[in-house]
Amino acid sequence: MIKVGILGASGYTANELVRLLLGHKQAKIIWLGSQSFAQKPYFLAYQNFFTCLDLDCIDTQNLEHLCDEIDVLFTATPHNFCAKILTQNIINKVRVIDLSADFRLKDKDKYASWYHTPHASPALLSQAVYGLCELYKDKIQNARLIANPGCYPTCSILCLAPLLQSGLIDTKSIIIDAKSGVSGAGRSAKVDSLFCEVNENFKAYGITTHRHTPEIEQTASELANESITLNFTPHLIPINRGILATIYAQLNAQITQNTLEELYQLYHTAYKNKPFIRILPNHLSAQTRWVEGSNFVDIALHVDSRTNRVIIIGAMDNLIKGAAGQAIQNMNILFGLDEQMGLEQIPIFP
Repeated sequence: MIKVGILGASGYTANELVRLLLGHKQAKIIWLGSQSFAQKPYFLAYQNFFTCLDLDCIDTQNLEHLCDEIDVLFTATPHNFCAKILTQNIINKVRVIDLSADFRLKDKDKYASWYHTPHASPALLSQAVYGLCELYKDKIQNARLIANPGCYPTCSILCLAPLLQSGLIDTKSIIIDAKSGVSGAGRSAKVDSLFCEVNENFKAYGITTHRHTPEIEQTASELANESITLNFTPHLIPINRGILATIYAQLNAQITQNTLEELYQLYHTAYKNKPFIRILPNHLSAQTRWVEGSNFVDIALHVDSRTNRVIIIGAMDNLIKGAAGQAIQNMNILFGLDEQMGLEQIPIFP
């Protein structure tokens, strides 16, 4: 059994980690770390675990000692927290899967610019592997420190990757228009997340300044083998969970009657043997309701002959494939297990 420790256990992402890991055949949760619920039963943080999990949250001041008890550490902590507490000794003892943004950007100066604070651990930053499972499985297998991707970047990059790798689109024309449920903002109290602020409302936020922008650009640039700058605009919609990304790009060649069929072939080839990527037939639309509670990413392809653009629409659960599910998928890869283990859930409806 893989012995698991979780930091930041009171957040939404950790709640999903715990739920999914309890159904994992090869994993056992050893301890849950939470400053706000230390010495309290975990079900006081999330009552859905009442009688299902008999663990109290613990204080994790002596993290290095606690890591002697586990094989893998999930850190579902605020940005710039994990980088401050991780040490090389911890990395040597256990595999670490960080669900914050601390190790996603490879350039420490870019991190400082977008997160408005110097990176706390440049030495560890160089060791981190970006954990987008469908694209970097070979690197993930031997990593000690995984930077679990952000939710918007996961959906956006998986929708764009085959086009970027094939050179079929004008990389200067990419526009990503994305929407997320309120759980993406986390569990801490914020005015913008209050019911009266969110209900019956729909708004854009972080316009030109959202921190997932450099993460998307970094991976897109790697895939296209050129420096890419793009427009990314997120929106908040009044649902609990889910992401829908609508992505526009100009095709380099003129659209013909065979273009859509060729795009389908491209995507099916790119994601062959990638069990969590579902390329939808052209009579189906990617919708958040059909991926909720699952690790799937649904991708729908469209071409607009009038504007010579391709339009890709992707849907996924921001808390599962966008966070906890992908983290467990990374764990499975790290320990040589079937990627789908513990993640076989069918999407929930209604």
